[in-house]
Amino acid sequence: VKSQLEEKVQKKFPMFKAVEFRSQVVAGMNYLIKVQVDEDDFVHIRVFESLPHESKPVALTSYQTNKGRHDELADF
Repeated sequence: VKSQLEEKVQKKFPMFKAVEFRSQVVAGMNYLIKVQVDEDDFVHIRVFESLPHESKPVALTSYQTNKGRHDELADF
């Protein structure tokens, strides 16, 4: 997922550490994840994992940049 995000925002991140997440069961699984990408820089990402029998890769479906450590991980 890191490479998918870096491609979308045209930027390389020095770190990529999940610090908080939520999940939602759908026809697969949605994950909303707060990712630390630099010392004081965070990104919120939404990732979709399809059902196992579909054999599809995990996909970045949306993201929000310029987030802080204390920004709420809210649905977007």
